[in-house]
Amino acid sequence: TTLQQFRDLFANEALRPGMQISVGQLTIVFTDLRDSTRMYREIGDAPAFGLVLNHFDALREAIAAEGGAIVKTIGDAVMAAFWRPASALRAMMQAQARLMALSSEERPLLLKAALHHGPAIAVNLNERLDYFGSTVNVASRLEKFSQGGDMILSEEVYVDPEVQQLLRDLRPELKIESFVTQIRGYDEQEFCLWRLHTM
Repeated sequence: TTLQQFRDLFANEALRPGMQISVGQLTIVFTDLRDSTRMYREIGDAPAFGLVLNHFDALREAIAAEGGAIVKTIGDAVMAAFWRPASALRAMMQAQARLMALSSEERPLLLKAALHHGPAIAVNLNERLDYFGSTVNVASRLEKFSQGGDMILSEEVYVDPEVQQLLRDLRPELKIESFVTQIRGYDEQEFCLWRLHTM
């Protein structure tokens, strides 16, 4: 079963409040829509919200197609979970392509996205399954490095063999650049990240 099917099938089943379990390795994705605040201001609430809904539909379809699950939305941002890094990367590429198709020259829908892979803890919070831990914290901070229309990959995602194969297959269509940076809350550590642009 996919993560979304599991969440749907067992929506009424929950961990006891305060109980937590390790779910092993997950790929966590955080996305945001670039310049959405300006979009609301420039074209008004109703038209802007229509575009935001289109963006959610594109993400939902792409995430489901790769067996992922939307964990939660925060404004126009999305947190999603996948079992495998390559599935998450394919989903974000599909979402980027769908949003480009929905965009106009004067109103581009630019998705900011970041992917990180590692251990996570599942917790029942507000009657929903949520994920916590360093993997989630790092993924949420990586999204700030995305400029829109690109994806930020952590080293754990980038070195995954399936991801490497996918990148080799798509190499002519991709621009890949690496950079080293620090992340708020992890000041003693340097992170090697990769930015992917589809051409």
